[in-house]
Amino acid sequence: MDIDLTAARVVLLGRPGCHLCDLARDVVQQVVAETGDSFAEAVVDEDPVLLERYAEQIPVTFVDGRQHDYWRVDPVRLRRALAR
Repeated sequence: MDIDLTAARVVLLGRPGCHLCDLARDVVQQVVAETGDSFAEAVVDEDPVLLERYAEQIPVTFVDGRQHDYWRVDPVRLRRALAR
């Protein structure tokens, strides 16, 4: 695995041109701006292992290195996860 899913408190795994990824990014950016948590993005196509595992689920969000959500990001759930 080449992508570090612990590079930030919240990591968004997606791909360019993905409209759901754009929507998820907006939600994540809004929530981390409120909470002050770190946020990073990674492109699923850059890691063959992650591509095979998550290609059908993107965008995928990770909190503290663990999968949190996929397809859509619920801001309430994300805030709750970051409060732990």
